[in-house]
Amino acid sequence: MCRKRLDRLGVAKVDLLQFHWWSFEDPRWLDAMHELEKLRDEGLINAIGVTNFDTAHLALALEEGIKIVSNQVSFSLVDRRAAGPLSTLCAKYGIKLLAYGTLCGGFISEKWLGKPEPVEIADWSRMKYKRFIDTAGGWDAFQALLAAADAIARKHCVSLSNVASRWVLEHPSVAATIIGARITEAEHRASNLNVFKFALDAEDHAALDVAFAGMTPVPGDCGDEYRKPPFLTASGDLSHHLSSIAPVNPSVPDPKLDDRARVFSGSKWEPLAGYCRAIRVGDRILVSGTTATHGSDHIVAPNDAASQTTYILDKIIGAIRAHGAGPEHVVRTRIYLVDVEDCEAVSVAHGRFFSEVCPANTLLQVAKLVGPYRVEIEAEAVLPPSKA
Repeated sequence: MCRKRLDRLGVAKVDLLQFHWWSFEDPRWLDAMHELEKLRDEGLINAIGVTNFDTAHLALALEEGIKIVSNQVSFSLVDRRAAGPLSTLCAKYGIKLLAYGTLCGGFISEKWLGKPEPVEIADWSRMKYKRFIDTAGGWDAFQALLAAADAIARKHCVSLSNVASRWVLEHPSVAATIIGARITEAEHRASNLNVFKFALDAEDHAALDVAFAGMTPVPGDCGDEYRKPPFLTASGDLSHHLSSIAPVNPSVPDPKLDDRARVFSGSKWEPLAGYCRAIRVGDRILVSGTTATHGSDHIVAPNDAASQTTYILDKIIGAIRAHGAGPEHVVRTRIYLVDVEDCEAVSVAHGRFFSEVCPANTLLQVAKLVGPYRVEIEAEAVLPPSKA
């Protein structure tokens, strides 16, 4: 199939294939990435990139041996999430960021400087980035940012948009910015080239930092806007879309006991030892001790406890979703570690999933786990009466 598509394009290989996956609770994203790696080894793909990957899942893919060269993410004066842990990881592995949304759909320009907040927005792109502006502190804070960027632009005899693009391009992890163009409406090709004719100095960065201090950081990590609240997309709340995605491992009703149902994850141990991944009994969902086992027996990221924790919690949330629950319904987790030195990394990974839920938690160091695993986690969730 891949060769047919290459023939249709008239090329021998794809220079850069960018991979996006909607929900990491569906573990088949790892299967897809390993298949891409095989195509790269065969010479049909020159390089593999990803799109909208957060730091944790990019790290997981790297620990799995996937050779990734780029991550395309939102990055702008308004949305500065990519400047945090994601950039630190990219610097470690030599990965470059391809930044989109740099001008927030055209909002970061002289056109909006000093203008009243729009009441209606017909353009889907601007609808999306207006949500970012609202989340980052609102219109007044945004106007302060535009004013700071405009003063810098006048100093360097360039456009306000040039300053916004230059700020992103000067970030060490950024390889390129992706600037949208509407033919006959807003091309600005000649103006965009001015971004290479100047550099921001310490005074410029200090002025922007003052504007940043008056804003609210966009929450979460890159890509979260497509996977969790506040869903900073043109259509806003995407929970209806996410809930329509069928679970990979569905809930199977007990044929004898009406109040029970089970989810199986495909591990070879489940039928052998006679247990399930998660059982619902009335309004309670009990999740078995879960390790970073992909499919039947593949051990995920064997040398990295944080990546194993990310994979495990995706697996656990996927199982409880099959029963009609979500991470907000989790009331208890128990974590078993082999090496106490992994405590902080595992705790941080746990916090990414549950910092707003704060279930009861127990963390234990054990002498050894069954198998070459660094961490094992079990969980319990309780459905509200309306869902039980």
